Formats: sequence, structure tokens, C-alpha cells
Amino acid sequence: MLYFYYFCFDIKSEMELNEKNGVFSSYEINKDHYDEVFKKDATVRKHYESLLEQFRQLGSQDFKELNEYAKVSFYNQGITFAVYSDKQRGVERIMPFDLFPRVMPAKEWEIVEKGVVQRNTAINLFLHDIYNDKKIFKDGVVPADLVLSAKYYLKEMEGVKPVGGIYNHVSGTDIIKHRDGKFYILEDNVRCPSGVSYVIANRIAMKKTVPNFMRQYKVHSVEEYPEQLLSIMQSVAPVGLDNPTCVVLSPGMYNSAYFEHSFLALNMGIQLVEGRDLFVENKFVYMKTINGPKRVDVIYKRVDDDFLDPKVWRKDSVLGVPGIVSAYKAKNVSLLNAPGCGAADDKAVYSYIPNIIKYYLGEEPILNNVQTYRCELDDDYKYVLENIHNLVIKPVDESGGYGIMIGPNATKQEMADCKKLIVANRRKYIAQPVLSLSVHSTFIDETNAFEPRHIDLRTYCLMGKNQNFLVKGGLSRVALKRGNLIVNSSQGGGAKDTWVLED
Repeated sequence: MLYFYYFCFDIKSEMELNEKNGVFSSYEINKDHYDEVFKKDATVRKHYESLLEQFRQLGSQDFKELNEYAKVSFYNQGITFAVYSDKQRGVERIMPFDLFPRVMPAKEWEIVEKGVVQRNTAINLFLHDIYNDKKIFKDGVVPADLVLSAKYYLKEMEGVKPVGGIYNHVSGTDIIKHRDGKFYILEDNVRCPSGVSYVIANRIAMKKTVPNFMRQYKVHSVEEYPEQLLSIMQSVAPVGLDNPTCVVLSPGMYNSAYFEHSFLALNMGIQLVEGRDLFVENKFVYMKTINGPKRVDVIYKRVDDDFLDPKVWRKDSVLGVPGIVSAYKAKNVSLLNAPGCGAADDKAVYSYIPNIIKYYLGEEPILNNVQTYRCELDDDYKYVLENIHNLVIKPVDESGGYGIMIGPNATKQEMADCKKLIVANRRKYIAQPVLSLSVHSTFIDETNAFEPRHIDLRTYCLMGKNQNFLVKGGLSRVALKRGNLIVNSSQGGGAKDTWVLED
């Protein structure tokens, strides 16, 4: 199969070879946004020159066939996801994948890496504080009511200190580049950040489909992530265990991220389990096996906190393990991420992260926040209602792009409905100015050509006992619809491979 595509490269028509820009012949520079590939004068950014030259050698039909081959490869590997809002429940979708990668120079990545590690280090200290000493409230840096009223703040976790002092072992930080060329943090994800399996799958697809293109660059690997995650899990095992038993806890095959759960378990060489596979006895967690019960020491949980323990939270949950919280409090099992991490996911708390960094680390934030208006504050509330047509409205406790209203793109009725929601529950909503997300050259099937599309970047940071690791790549997500600013796969977005160049 691959031979056919390599052969295509050599038999392109003379007409295609003579095209000045090949598949980029109709590409239009959007000067209102930062273009990752082209400068405003249409010249190519230096770190894309070699790659673009190779892509220009392809005719549009060749590229379309390569794209189709990549999609088939994804499907055959089971790299799919489900969208909960679909009318057809259970229908699996292939993650839309674009073969033209995002390339990040070493110096640019260095800023991202330092900023993400700084941010998640501060978030970990913040979580430790709000569930224990609560000094940040006493010092007036963050309002106590704001945090304690957060949907995912769990009072049951007060006084609980996890092994190694780590709460957010796995963090997904969403970053955008504004028209000023600077990076901004869009949001933090420290409950169950997903998508890292697509980072690895995208890289594998690139190597299979266009291996010659990668040879022109020295690109950092992303495929060691499962190994690093396992190391993090082992580092926070209960005290006194030399060879801890680690597992991945999944809600099951109907979860939208089930591919990722099974992918990570397989590549770490550990068991993938569901709640029904585990039980608690004398505050220890055990796994049912054909050889009898086996003690479990570390659990990477991909089950939301609400469903984790029916004895503590949702009584009707069949996804969790009854009594697991008692085992966790007794330090007989470690959970990644710690229950209650969602308090730092709250988009109203997000607005205080720069102050949180300064408070705990005594440092200025390396990466900027987006200006945020909290609707529960009277002045902000008034401003938001008066300027809703120019703002992005977000619920503080949703993910996946759900519940977002973009003022400039909304109808009068949509804005009126959004105002009613804000008035009914001011604490639930924040607003931000419409940011100009950078755009990247993306192949669009409908036009059979490259067009600029908005992108962001989700980075993945691992933190364990005396160690941390940031994947040198991440998931570049693409809004495939023209002008759309929401890049989530659940909202029709796709993905690109992200190449971080060695220095």
C-alpha cells in the first residue's frame, strides 16, 4: 500500500511539477491573524522553508490520496472518538487529521515549556493549600467563597495529603498565540485531560505516510510519554512498595476517550480496568483476577470524581469503586489525578492564576492569561451585559467547548438567551475578549486546497515525586470550519502533528 504512494511522488505530471506553489497555489494570507507558516508579505517563516518546499512538490490529488491513507490508518488502529451530543449514540468518528504539521523552533518551545511547568507547579501548591492550611484565603490573595463554591471543589478531600504531595500529576494546558505573536494560556485542565494518545498517533501517522519529510528536520520524540507516565505513577506509590501494581481505571468502552485509556494501558504494560473489576476490603483496593484478588497500589483514574465512589458522591454510580476514597485517605492507594483537582479547572479561578504564581513561587508568570471578566462581580457583570456582542461567554465548569457563546458570531436571540443564563446564575459565567487565535495552513477536503485555519496547542505536563516531564510536542488542534474559533474535536475540530525542533 505504501509503495503506491511513494510511486505517486515520482510520476506526477509535468503540469503539477511546474506549479509555483503546488497545493498552496490558492492560499490566501490573512493579515488580521498571526500566520504560523507565512509572514504578512507572503514569505515563508524560516523553520517552515524546507517542509513547505517538499509539500509544494505534491499535486492536490496526490496530497488528497495521502490524507485518505492517513485516515484509513487511523480507523484501522481504532483511533476514534465519540461525541456525546450526537443524535446517533455509539457512532465512532475518526479524529480529523491534517498532514501538514505545526513546527516550533527550540527557542519558542523553551518559553512554552518553562511557562507550563511554572504554572502547574503553582497550581499544585494552590491545591495543597486550599485543601489544608488555606493560607491563600487568609492572606486575601484569592477569595475563599470563589474557590469553596466551585463545582469541583470537594470538601471530602480537606485534610487529605497525597503521597509525594502531588495533586495534578497529569495536566493539560491549552495555549494560543495571539496576533502579537505572544503565547497566552486559554485554560487549565487538571481533572482528566485527554488527547495525549492522539499526539502519539499523529506522529506515527506522519512517519508512515510521509517519512521522507521528517528526515529534513531534527524533531523531538513524543512516543516516550507512556513510559514517563508509568514512572510518575510508580514515584507516588504508597510508601514501602518496591514494585507497585499500577492500573488505568476507565468508565468503559462507551466513553469518548476509551481509545486513549486502552492505548495508554497497553503501552505502559499495565491492566486496563473498570470499576466492576476492583473492590475494597479493609481499606485496600484489590483487582479481580483468575488467580484471585491482587492488590492495586496506583490508579490512573479516567473516571470523573462524581462517579468515583458511590459511598461518597453519586450513589447511583456504577462506574466507580465503593470505598475507594477510604483506601485513598488511608494512603493505601494513590490516585492520579487527586480527587478535587477540578477546583483549579474553574474558569473563574483561572483569572487568579497569575496572582497564585506570584504568591507561591515569588515569580512573574512566564505565559500570559487572557483578560477575564467574572460575572459574579458587579462591575464585570454590568460590563459583560452591555458588551456581550463583543465578548466570548464561557461557563466556568464545562469542557470540550460546550456552552460557549462567541458574541460577534451570535444572533440577537442567542445573545438574549445567553444574558438570561448569566442573570440566573452569575457565578457560573465568565467573559473574555475575542482573541485572534493564530492560523495554520490546513488541507480542506471540500476545496481540495490549503486554507488558513485557527489553531491552539494543548501541552501535557507530568508531575511526580521529585520529577516532572513535559511532552515536547503536544496536540495542535484545528478549527476546520472557516472562521471558527472553537478547536475541540467535540465541536468539529481536527488535529496536527506538532514538531518541536532540537536546538
